[in-house]
Amino acid sequence: MSQFAINLLFVGASFALYIGIAIWARAGSTKDFYVAGGGVHPITNGMATAADWMSAASFISMAGLLASGGYANSTFLMGWTGGYVILAMLLAPYLRKFGKFTVPDFIGDRFYSNTARLVAVVCLIVASVTYVIGQMTGAGVAFSRFLEVSNTWGIWLAALIVFLYAVFGGMKGITYTQVAQYVVLIIAYTIPAVFIAFQLTGNPIPMFGMFSTHTESGIPLLEKLDDVVNALGFRDYTADVDNKLNMVLFTLSLMVGTAGLPHVIIRFFTVPKVADARWSAGWALVFIALLYLTAPAVGSMARLNLATTVYPEMAGQVENYEEAAQNPILYEERPDWVRTWEETGLINFTDLNNDGRIQMYNDSADFSDRGWEGNELTVNNDILVLANPEIANLPSWVIGLIAAGGIAAALSTAAGLLLAISSAISHDLIKTMINPKITEKGEMLAARISMGGAILLATYLGLNPPGFAAQTVALAFGIAGASLFPALMMGIFSTRMNNSGAVAGMLAGLLSTLLYIFTFLGWFFVPDTNMLANTPDNWIFGISPLSFGAVGAMINFAVAFAVCSVTKAPPQEIQDLVESVRFPKGAGIAVDH
Repeated sequence: MSQFAINLLFVGASFALYIGIAIWARAGSTKDFYVAGGGVHPITNGMATAADWMSAASFISMAGLLASGGYANSTFLMGWTGGYVILAMLLAPYLRKFGKFTVPDFIGDRFYSNTARLVAVVCLIVASVTYVIGQMTGAGVAFSRFLEVSNTWGIWLAALIVFLYAVFGGMKGITYTQVAQYVVLIIAYTIPAVFIAFQLTGNPIPMFGMFSTHTESGIPLLEKLDDVVNALGFRDYTADVDNKLNMVLFTLSLMVGTAGLPHVIIRFFTVPKVADARWSAGWALVFIALLYLTAPAVGSMARLNLATTVYPEMAGQVENYEEAAQNPILYEERPDWVRTWEETGLINFTDLNNDGRIQMYNDSADFSDRGWEGNELTVNNDILVLANPEIANLPSWVIGLIAAGGIAAALSTAAGLLLAISSAISHDLIKTMINPKITEKGEMLAARISMGGAILLATYLGLNPPGFAAQTVALAFGIAGASLFPALMMGIFSTRMNNSGAVAGMLAGLLSTLLYIFTFLGWFFVPDTNMLANTPDNWIFGISPLSFGAVGAMINFAVAFAVCSVTKAPPQEIQDLVESVRFPKGAGIAVDH
């Protein structure tokens, strides 16, 4: 059986499973559509939350980032994990006790203002749409490689599959689909990692293998990797970062963005009790840890395998790495996996010095004495996890498995994001603000139409992304952290915070962050509309657009408290409500929807 047929079998079987679950768990009411009926078991919800959380950025792009940037990109791991702890400890149980369908629902009622609700809807849509761009980008990468279609057709196929199971199943269908997707993606991620760790180090546990001895050379794997990348003009894989301020702010931006992500928060509205919200958060952390502890090993091993594929002499015991680096493979002798990925356009080779060999190195280093004219092989960060089994010559069924896993990761989060967008439009805008008398059937129709529209918008933006998957996702985290997170925190922990302060803070955080991002990445991410080049020389105080979310959150808090201090205090019943929500311990069934 050909590799394409195997890929088609694995991916097709997973699609059939997802659509079958959606039909079985089809939403029959708005409560089913928005919160899966409110009766999801904590372990089930924890697994679904993990799938919702471990997006294309986690599955496809994070290990690629670690592979390309080493320790410097560990901020993604620290920020995303730390943010989830904040979400689980400081937000989830309190929001569950409040007992609403959506994040704007909480903000609108807590700040007794439809203006606050509307601003929250805008913030949610901007953050979620930006986030879903990354998912569609990742899905396009996976589809284009494993189903052998163009990246464009890959994104359209992803949109079609999400439409089939998300529009009809709602949160109920998505929840059980995400459980299946978690099982698929975690198996797909860990099995190749086990194979590769055992192949390189003799240790089948990837997180331990990363710190074990490299079998061929007899030295620690990370030391071997440092030697290899140094010979190619790169800094040590384990080297520290120079700009500590940017690293700290980027980590904080990911943390507060994580805690403000609406598609994850709404998962805690699906469990029966407040205590279940805590338990499901704990289970989600367990399920997430299985992948996040493996990702650094996958990244480091992928980087080593890629380098030694191009420079085979550096794979074993090497006396002089600089000499070994002068003998790359001939382009005509490139492995089959390079040929396959070239067809997708995600690997590009240009023979700059016309010697017929592949020079892959840091071309900011001076290697002109070797006759090199520049780096000739460009490898998209988003392919490394998907290509890893092929690079390591693993069996065909492992490649098919990781194809299904990569697609599952992208689709699971895309579905959650699209549900958050459609819920905000149908419930918070149409039902609450525009037409309170709309029937349940009419609201369901509005939810499905708005989700269909969101899918079309996400598809268009996925075809024209502002960066690769994890970069785009990081922008979404910054937007959510600068706009929604402070409002949620102040809404829960400050009885003095009023509607004027909350609205002013959200607008200040959102607009300042968007202005900074658009300055360097283009207005609404349209190419060539940026006012300044996205380089460290132009960043204010060295703060990258990916890191500005933390600054935006600080602006949000500062403006909110400043406005609050000179305006009227909230009504007493709102202050009493805040006091009651802040003590979730011992609470039973949450407030009615």
